[in-house]
Order: sequence, then structure tokens, then C-alpha cells
Amino acid sequence: MSFWNDLEKPFFVMAPMADVTDAAFRQLVAKRGAPDVFWTEFVSADGLYHTREIKKMKDEENPLMGILAKTDAERPILAQIFSSKPEMIAYAAKLVAELGFDGVDINMGCPDRAIEKQGCGAAMMKNPKLAQEIIRAAQAASNLPVSVKTRVGYHNESLDEWLTALLEANLAAITLHLRTRKEMSLVPADWELMKKAVEIRNRVNPSVLLIGNGDVQDLDDARAKAAASGCDGVMLGRAMFGNPWVFAGRKPEDTPLAEKLAALIELAQDFEKLTPRKNFSILKKHIKAFVTGFDGAAELRAKLMETDSAAALAAAIAERT
Repeated sequence: MSFWNDLEKPFFVMAPMADVTDAAFRQLVAKRGAPDVFWTEFVSADGLYHTREIKKMKDEENPLMGILAKTDAERPILAQIFSSKPEMIAYAAKLVAELGFDGVDINMGCPDRAIEKQGCGAAMMKNPKLAQEIIRAAQAASNLPVSVKTRVGYHNESLDEWLTALLEANLAAITLHLRTRKEMSLVPADWELMKKAVEIRNRVNPSVLLIGNGDVQDLDDARAKAAASGCDGVMLGRAMFGNPWVFAGRKPEDTPLAEKLAALIELAQDFEKLTPRKNFSILKKHIKAFVTGFDGAAELRAKLMETDSAAALAAAIAERT
């Protein structure tokens, strides 16, 4: 039994997004209406092993360990890891359990070429047997529930083969990004495929939870997609940009500008405190999302893009107001 069994369906979860769902952003969201499950950014299991074990780096000196920083407000929370080596996945899964996470999620869908060259991410869809070995290594390493985030296929949709292989590994949950690796995010997510996925799940392993992901606009849209497809939960990603209130049911237009700008300042301040090894320029994607759709947005956005600290960002916003 795990926290997955206690979630009321449909449930709504945070997508793991590199340089987005760090501790600062997760904390911002948690204060404004938490998702049912949090995800970290993904982290290399191989990297965790080589930096922590071989180099004997202290956790506070290790940038990869910084990705796994969290607060008590983020519960339940999954650490997302990736590797093509079962022994590395086992090491990382054990470490994640020691760090007090609530579950392990394995990335088997990232289309980044550097990740795929390692046989990881979306490349896993080409090797279902290895994928099963990776999953079982994580399951054997700790008592934490293991889940996978993946896509509906590599070049073409292959749910009959790929999803079946994952279901046979007896995961706690599977998140399906409803596009192929080839499609990237260049075409609309095909939510009709979730209906097929649910049928396969019900036939092969009904105990596994299915989470749909792709083009979800807000909580109302998530509820509608869950009802239409029959999935157990829905993952929201880009809908969080500029709207950390999304899991509370707010749409971007529901929040006053002053509240949005205050949230951006808070994010910048926490970013410096909680992710000190990250470059401040990473916040530019958040600046674009928060500072839009009002008179003078372009001018303010241009000024904020030039800032290099939370204090400078707050000062630039104060000048406008």
C-alpha cells in the first residue's frame, strides 16, 4: 500500500519539468493550492552515483543533490530519475528512499538527444525488456512505490506492445504523454489514445493507475479529459506557467496583476535561497509567463530580463508600481 491508493479519483498532479519544477517553484505552488502529487525535475541516476559515491562530495556541494531538495509542504513527492543501467537505478532508488521521498518515478519519455544517447528517456521505448529490468531494479531497491512517465510510442503509437510491457512490471502508476517521441510537442496531444490505454490497462493489470498528460489548459479541462478518457489522474505542465494557482482551480485571468507580480518576486527570492547553484537567468521563462497580457507588459518584461538577482527584480517591479 502507498499514498497512490489514498488518492481520490480523478487526481491532479504536477509535471516534472527541467529547470521549472525546482524546490522554489514547487514551494510557490504548494502555498497557492497544492497538486495531489509533486514531482521533482529529473536527475541522472548515474550522475548521483558518480558524484556522491566516487567523488564523496558533500550533499551541499553536489548540484545533482540540489535537484532533490524539498520542503515538508511538498507531499506526497516523487523523485524522478533516469538511467539505462539497472544497478544505477537501484542505487538512486535507495538514495531517494533515504532522503524521505514518497515514491520513485522513472523517466522513459524525454526526447532530448543527449539523454537518448545514454539509452535513457524516450530511447527506453525501443527496449521494453531493459525497461522492465530497470523498473524491477528500482522496485527491489526500496519499499517506495515505483512509477514511470513515458509516451505512447517512439516513431509511431505502440501502446499494445509498450504499455503492456510496462503494465507487466506491476508499477504503481504510469503517466502517458499522449504524443510519440517523433511528434515531440509539435502536434496536439491525442487524448483519444488514453481510452485505448485504459482498455489495455483494464485487461492486463487493472491495479496500475493511469495518468494522462498533454495540452491540459486548467483544472476544468483536466476534469473533462479525465471524465472523457477514463484515466485515473491528469498531469498539468505548461498550465502552471504564470499560474501557480492552477491546482486551486484558478485560470490566469482570475488573478490580479499585483498578486502575480508579488508571486514572481517570491519565486525569485526562494530561487536564490533554495537553488543557490542555479543561474538566475533560468527564471526568464517564468518572467515571460507572469509578465504578459497587460498594458506596459513588454516594457516591464524587457527590464526584468536584464535583472540578475531577486533584489534587482523586485526593485524593477517596484518602479513600475
